[in-house]
Amino acid sequence: MTDSELAITPVAGKKDFNAFIECAYRLNAGDPNWVPPLRSEVKELLTPGGNPFHEHADQQLFLARRGGRVVGRISAHIDHLALAQPAEQGMGPGTGNWGMFEAEDEGVAGALIAAAEAWLREQGMTRVLAPISLSIWEEPGLLTHGHDHPPMVMMGHNSPHYQGWIEALGYRVAKVLRTYDLDVTRQFPPLVQRIVKSGERNERITVREVELKHFDREAAIILDILNDAWSDNWGFVPITPSEVAYVGKKLKPLVHPELIRIAELDGEPVAFMMTLPDMNRVIQEIDGKLLPFGWAKLLMWLRKPRDADMRVPLMGVRKKLQSSRLASQLAFMMIEYIRRSAVAKFGSKRAEIGWILEDNQGMVAIADAIDSKINKEYLIYDKAL
Repeated sequence: MTDSELAITPVAGKKDFNAFIECAYRLNAGDPNWVPPLRSEVKELLTPGGNPFHEHADQQLFLARRGGRVVGRISAHIDHLALAQPAEQGMGPGTGNWGMFEAEDEGVAGALIAAAEAWLREQGMTRVLAPISLSIWEEPGLLTHGHDHPPMVMMGHNSPHYQGWIEALGYRVAKVLRTYDLDVTRQFPPLVQRIVKSGERNERITVREVELKHFDREAAIILDILNDAWSDNWGFVPITPSEVAYVGKKLKPLVHPELIRIAELDGEPVAFMMTLPDMNRVIQEIDGKLLPFGWAKLLMWLRKPRDADMRVPLMGVRKKLQSSRLASQLAFMMIEYIRRSAVAKFGSKRAEIGWILEDNQGMVAIADAIDSKINKEYLIYDKAL
């Protein structure tokens, strides 16, 4: 087959949509570290009316075919909430995105990205940040370090070839995101232990578990802190009320009260830390298929995860405290309490923290203080259109 037979077409109809989803499973079938997502989850992610991201975004999916055979895919999308953010924070006016990227070879990659760029230009975009699939809160960045082990829940994995193919098209690195690996069976260094004990003596501080019987209330508290804590961060896009409800519903099966903590100061919620058991191991075993028996295996595991690795996808401290020593003290307290619970109740041996922006000095300092080590690196690129 030659590139003259390569055709890039917008996804039109159910057959194309299903082909878009299935493309990733075929192209990654030979990668032992790729975790096949649940097909139902991918379908919902991309479907207006399913994922509330589409309430404030426009999307166009593209397929690449060579000789009639699907050889790649890409999503071009515009998040209107991102367009309203200050340009100095990474998003801003004129910034579109592409993601959900898979390509069989470099020729396919170039043609797909060109199609995404052309669509974004037609919509008036002057710049692209990519890959982001689909929101900054979902799977941002291209994996460029850490291909030798599977990703944890809610993190992406891709072919190591993609980096060279993308950079050859004039994309430059806009931001580096990193995850950190932590041996949770080990006690934290003495300095961290002293900081935790000092916080425990402070009568103004309470660190509590979330209450499942008030799940909606707790989810609203966490997302309110998150929107405030992250609002000045690079790439920030606010989470809407409908997204709060959606995320809460999606994560509820993974919620164990011991693993999600809210810190209060004088009775006011001011910080949180969310930890999730890594269900990717089970999803990999069932090959992303709930039927015929995958659902039973996944449900049993969700009810009582054992020997489960953990991931900390989100934590935050309200902005008014971020320049104070109290911010790191609250973070260390939550990390330590969750570490103890993860080991004692779930038999955990390791955890992953992040993603963390490479220039987020506060979070990098916390990761270093607890002796965690960088295990994966993701790049977000930008390019003028």
